[in-house]
Parts: sequence; structure tokens; C-alpha cells
Amino acid sequence: MPILRSSPPSPFGRKVKIAAAELGLMDRLTIQMADTSDPSDSLRAQNPLGKIPALVFDDGATLFDSRVILEWLDVEAGGGRILPAAPEARFAALRLQALADGITDAAILIVYENRFRNEGERSAAWIEHQSGKIDRTLAHLEANPPADDAPLTVGTIALACALGYLDLRFAGRWRETHPRLVAWLDGFTARVPSVETTRFKG
Repeated sequence: MPILRSSPPSPFGRKVKIAAAELGLMDRLTIQMADTSDPSDSLRAQNPLGKIPALVFDDGATLFDSRVILEWLDVEAGGGRILPAAPEARFAALRLQALADGITDAAILIVYENRFRNEGERSAAWIEHQSGKIDRTLAHLEANPPADDAPLTVGTIALACALGYLDLRFAGRWRETHPRLVAWLDGFTARVPSVETTRFKG
């Protein structure tokens, strides 16, 4: 049985968990905690980048990152489920995933800047640079949110996880100025049960 190396707060690991749950594949995965900061963790042998999530198969082969694992899950579920087959829909989903993952990447870099650098060593310019990516992308998505009935795709999964990470690490401040995204996320959460069950509340 494939092993999913992840950690509960990981928004990218959450993407995989939501996809697996909604595709009916969760019972085919074993979830195993990974510590990206521990040099002795086997994660670094499984993924030389030392990043999560990583999917480890019985023969030792691995897949990473979340985008690749989601594509594998889609194939395992028969194809065309969360990664549409029709080109227009497929590239729309991939584009949304790229935007949402970009939000998450920038948010993580801000978290790491504050977590791993002493206060006097932190770069305000770097934090502002990453914040700009988040702000511009949220503004774009607020003006062009997914439809209320948008299907479950790699894009909508990624967006739910990106917004959830902003809730977790930045006290949900994005909500004050992005009501259309708030409404979309509320509706998506109501339609996709695993969005709530995978939420990290620590």
C-alpha cells in the first residue's frame, strides 16, 4: 500500500488527502508523519528535495510533489475526474492550481522567514515581495472566482487549501476584503466533505 509522507498542517499534503478522499482512494493510502526539518527522517532519501508530500510505493519508488500525486490519483480513479480530459477545462484547472499553489508557496516563505530568522535578521523587503504575490493573486481571484458550482478539480482543491492555509497562518485576514472568495469557499466546503475533515485545527 502506498505511503503518503506528510504532516497535518501541510496545505500541499491536504491537497492530496482531499483528492484521495473524494476519489474514494483514501483506504488505499497509509499516511505517515514526516519531519522536513529532521535530517534523520527518511523523507530526504524518499524525496531528495526533502519536501512533502511524497508518495512512497511498496517497491521504494516515489512520487512528488502534490501536483504529480494528484495526477496519479486521477489516473488511479479512472482518469478525467479531477484533471479534466477536455483541453479547455484541463488548462483552466491547471491554471487555477498554479495560482493557488503560488499563493501557498509565497505564504510558506513568509512563515519560514519569520520562523527561522531572528527578528533583527528578517527581511521586510522579502516579506513584502511575497505578500505582493498573495495580494495580487487574491485580487485576481476575487474578480474572477470559480463558479459556485465549479466541479472538483486540481484547481478548486488547490484553491481551497491555499485559502485554508491563509486562515491557519495569517488569521484569515484575507476574508475582510475578498467576500466573493469567502462565499465560494463556504459553498465548496459544504459540497466537498473532506475540506472540513482535513482541516488542521492545531
